[in-house]
Amino acid sequence: MNIIFMGTPEFALPTLEKIYNSSHSILSVVTQPDRPKGRGQKNCASPIKIFANNNNIPFLQPENVNTQDFIKLLLKNRPDYIIVAAFGQILHEDLLKVPLQFCINLHSSLLPKYRGAAPINRAILNGDSISGVTTMIMDKEMDTGDILLTQEIPIEKSEDANSLHDKLSESGGDLVIKTLSRLENNDLLPVPQNSKLATYAPKLKKEESLINWQLDANDIFNRIRGLTPWPGTHTFYSGKRLGILKGEVIPGESSDRPGYVERITDSGIEVGTKKNRLKITELKPEGKKAMTVKSFLSGYIINRGDSLNLG
Repeated sequence: MNIIFMGTPEFALPTLEKIYNSSHSILSVVTQPDRPKGRGQKNCASPIKIFANNNNIPFLQPENVNTQDFIKLLLKNRPDYIIVAAFGQILHEDLLKVPLQFCINLHSSLLPKYRGAAPINRAILNGDSISGVTTMIMDKEMDTGDILLTQEIPIEKSEDANSLHDKLSESGGDLVIKTLSRLENNDLLPVPQNSKLATYAPKLKKEESLINWQLDANDIFNRIRGLTPWPGTHTFYSGKRLGILKGEVIPGESSDRPGYVERITDSGIEVGTKKNRLKITELKPEGKKAMTVKSFLSGYIINRGDSLNLG
């Protein structure tokens, strides 16, 4: 079958690679324009553009995919399907009508749960034990179309948003290939979503980074995992920002002074919370590189009873 692929970041790359290595034909790849990145703010190509360029796949980088000029360009050689994976622009109704069949979106949750921009992060923030990927027929609303296939993926206790992202990215590529195969064999019946079961995964905000020590240690632990790598989590010590990169829950130990240091060892700094303690195992002082607690203690003074609440 003939495919147009739309995607931009690393998440979309396994899907493009697996379509490229399948029996299907990629007519073109559509990805976001090069954007400034890093300290030097040099324009950088997306991973999808780099792959397309390296494999001689025609690629397009429109600022807006919904213009009539761009839609007319795609209509000159209509694909059977448009596959969309983390593209970065909303597709309007006219564009959704371009393929001979329909547009398929790969979404990184088990729809109708976690519609929206940050499903991977929200699943971990909420302490879920199961995540997954969904292929769906795109419609004019966000993530509301009929479901084609789903694949469940367990969330490990030590999982953070980075590692779950990579697992879902790989599984998503496999699911897209399976979806295309079953569509080609007329062996797939789309299932409407139950909107009553829908939940939403709003875009992450920088303000979510600050740790609230009045929460349970489990909730704080989930925030550390779910907000990795951006916006991260932080607290304050001696008036300076202290990034909290990794931690673990110490059960059965609570404090009547949440946010105060309860115990210090080379393996971690234990902080009181509403329920249980949070043991900080890796951190990043303001203006410094990430480090273990043992390294931190060799250069900084911190004592039992000190507060991590104050900015």
